[in-house]
Amino acid sequence: MNKMKAIRYYKPQDIRWEEIPIPPLAEGEVLVKVEAALTCGTDVKTLRRGHPVLIKKTPSGFGHEFAGVIVKKDDTVVDFEIGDRVVAANSAPCGECFYCRHGEENLCENLDLLNGAYAQYIVVPARIVAKNMIKIPNDLPFEKAAFSEPLANVVHGYAKTGIKKGQTVGVIGIGPIGLMFCALAKLNGARVIAMGRNPLKLKMAREFAHVDEVIDLKKYPDPKEMILSMTEERMGLDVIIECVGLPEIWERVFSLVRRGGTVHLFGGCSKGSSVNLDTGRIHYDQVNIVSVFHHTPKYFREALDLIAEGKIEVEKLITKKMQMKYAKRALEEHSSGEAIKVLLEN
Repeated sequence: MNKMKAIRYYKPQDIRWEEIPIPPLAEGEVLVKVEAALTCGTDVKTLRRGHPVLIKKTPSGFGHEFAGVIVKKDDTVVDFEIGDRVVAANSAPCGECFYCRHGEENLCENLDLLNGAYAQYIVVPARIVAKNMIKIPNDLPFEKAAFSEPLANVVHGYAKTGIKKGQTVGVIGIGPIGLMFCALAKLNGARVIAMGRNPLKLKMAREFAHVDEVIDLKKYPDPKEMILSMTEERMGLDVIIECVGLPEIWERVFSLVRRGGTVHLFGGCSKGSSVNLDTGRIHYDQVNIVSVFHHTPKYFREALDLIAEGKIEVEKLITKKMQMKYAKRALEEHSSGEAIKVLLEN
């Protein structure tokens, strides 16, 4: 077993299914046979325009949401065995830098991101093996376990938002991340209003996340009046979570939240973007602003627990399945809204 097939990233819009050598294992590393991989919005953006953090040199491995089976390991690895069913995060903090020492591991200065899940095999680096790879239950399908990384981002974001039971929460942008925010808010007793434009995603907001209200932004491009009519004393939302990542949406969501409410700017805009905000809304209306990036080992484990316990039915977000070699087409369908998540299998 010296070679494998893998998707290789060369430049924006140029990814190729190629045969390449399986890299030798360094100290602390394991080789995982990929049983399930998922498309992701971050990979869609990377395919479209590149990524300064994910893609540091080319050609590069591609894809980062996966689960599989350990088929080889370095002799120094003692916590895992060949044959273990595992899910690995796409990063692990160093534990030593300023941010790690201050409990902000997601901002780790040495946070290298793992790519290469769109392949027959993937080498998991030693730090991730030690800190952010988990054995999965024997009865948990690989495709469910592969959701641990994206759900970990949502669990982290939700924890930092401070949503209380009974509050009215709006989520704008209902791709996979927005839908998981909706589901987690409902699970914790919030009243949820989902806002989006894609018919499939609006349907999934009800069937997967079981939201209380759905607003089609094609019909109601300015949802303020509808939002006010759905909230107590027409005050506005207690919390709004932005999962689009566009400056113009960042600006608009402030009009949907009540005085003393919270705006969570979760969707990441392109680097260098700027926004214009009404300082009166922020200061005199005491609007709280939250913005959360990435995840930590704690939230990665919490996400897997939610999935394994069946509390978040992530498998409903898989709306198409394809062979791994068709990853580009899968990402294009993810991008166009024809699919929510595509399951890629070898």
